[in-house]
Amino acid sequence: MKNVTDPFLSLGYWPSAGSFGFNTDILATNPINLSVVLGVLIFFGKGVLSDLLDNRKQRILKTIRNSEELRGGALEQLENARVRLRKVEKEADQFRVNGYSEIEGEKLNLINSTSKTLEQLENYKNETIHFEQQRAISEVRQRVFQQALQGALGTLNSCLNNELHLRTINTNIGMFGTIKEITD
Repeated sequence: MKNVTDPFLSLGYWPSAGSFGFNTDILATNPINLSVVLGVLIFFGKGVLSDLLDNRKQRILKTIRNSEELRGGALEQLENARVRLRKVEKEADQFRVNGYSEIEGEKLNLINSTSKTLEQLENYKNETIHFEQQRAISEVRQRVFQQALQGALGTLNSCLNNELHLRTINTNIGMFGTIKEITD
């Protein structure tokens, strides 16, 4: 028991300044020293530690607030980007629909134009064929008429006299007048 109470009794006794050494008695020195050091640290370090923790807490809160603000800004930008995307998609759809409509309209216009052109060409072809047929018929008529006339003149000249010849000519002239009236 003496060993336990010795350290408390020796507090009043201070060794001389020249004897500084290593004390191997753990129960006598370390718990007291540790309790004193801890007490001093807690007493003086409490304010510093509290300030450090408060500063750290403020920095963490500030970082959280900044993160929340950045998150809000990012969400707002995301929403704006989505709105712009929807708008651009609508415009693209309109361009696509309008483009298809314009293509279909141009296609119909081209078909109609080509159809009209083909119809005009067909009419021109038919008119040309009709004209050529009429010309060919007219040429054939003239040749037939000339040959018939030459044959008739040859026959008349060989078999007829002057009086009969004059009557035949007058009759033919009358027929020519009638034919001319019919063709006109």
